[in-house]
Amino acid sequence: MMQKEDIAYYIRGYINNTLSNAERHTFLTEVIREENKETYQEVAASLLEDTPVLAPFDEKLWPLFNNAIQADKPSPVVKSITNHPVHRLHSLRKWRWAAAAVILLAASGALVMHQIKTQSTKNGSAAIAAADIAPGREGAVLTLANGQQVVLDSLKNGLIASQNGANVVLTNGQLSYGPAVANPDEVLYNTMTTPKGRQFQLTLPDGTQVWLNSASSIRFPTTFTGKERRLEIIGEAYFEVAKNAQMPFRLDVGDKMEIEVLGTHFNVQAYDNDNTLKTTLLEGSVRVKAQPRANHTSQSTTVLTPGQQAQINQNAADAKSVSVINDADIDKVMAWKNGHFNFEGASLEEVMKQLERWYDIEVIYESGIPDIAFVGKMTKDIPLSGLLIMLEKSKVHTRLEGRKLVVLP
Repeated sequence: MMQKEDIAYYIRGYINNTLSNAERHTFLTEVIREENKETYQEVAASLLEDTPVLAPFDEKLWPLFNNAIQADKPSPVVKSITNHPVHRLHSLRKWRWAAAAVILLAASGALVMHQIKTQSTKNGSAAIAAADIAPGREGAVLTLANGQQVVLDSLKNGLIASQNGANVVLTNGQLSYGPAVANPDEVLYNTMTTPKGRQFQLTLPDGTQVWLNSASSIRFPTTFTGKERRLEIIGEAYFEVAKNAQMPFRLDVGDKMEIEVLGTHFNVQAYDNDNTLKTTLLEGSVRVKAQPRANHTSQSTTVLTPGQQAQINQNAADAKSVSVINDADIDKVMAWKNGHFNFEGASLEEVMKQLERWYDIEVIYESGIPDIAFVGKMTKDIPLSGLLIMLEKSKVHTRLEGRKLVVLP
């Protein structure tokens, strides 16, 4: 079993990429061993003040290091930093987030709560107020065809409503629509809305699975009839579309974009306050069409293959056009659904938009938006104070006023 001082030396060196080849080989083959788990945890706890994102050993940690052992090379996150020229101050701020990704997929709950207690003792009520802002959770509001609204957050399993012969059932936090008992005389529409701080899963009448991110909504018929399945969406959602070649699946993104599929897995990010609309394909094939602006008749259309992402600039002065990214970062796209933040290459503004939606807060900038970029990942199940502590350690200063987060110069 290695000594505490040796483990601390190797951990620091691995994070900072200062180990020699021989030392790094020792770290990857000797330090990361099962018999060192308890010692590692103790060392990590003692390093919290200097390296706040350094987390104790848990089951999420070991696979990360095992991957490094197999590759026997620096973490891809570290490579992205060393190969990407940035301003020195930005590099420091990015590096602290990189440490989170290298040492652990995300900050552990135990680590964050330890930091909250420490910070609360130092800063008093401000830190305590931040700790009171919990992370988002499962929940949504269902608006029925007659305008009645049903809050799904706290309802028990069972029948929620009957819409034109289709039963709406809630089961373990997931809403599903059974097929109508007969062809309805009229088509009724329901709308599911997730406020800030909520996300929810929905099974449409055709069996299509939908995961709705926070601050989003989807409008859909309670049963599919005719020659197509057409829905409307605002915000972000991930779809696993049931195949039906005789009834194509079409998704309207406001008046900005149309997506057509036969059966596929894809993610749509289309918030009104984002500069770019994004459709990312994981499986199958989709056709993305940019809707023309007023006084324009031209349309831009592209067909995606798995791994590609279509982007539409909402601020384009002329008719909208579709650009294609051939090698999309699928892990980053799907991070929200998989329960973590992925800040890889994200600007401070992009990070803050995610925090606004997940923690139901408003972010304002006291003196412009600082030009800061980040890398790394974090779980989404920690209170806002956990994020604020890490931002502070990264020299991003903030002030919390109720549910308003002020970013300071």
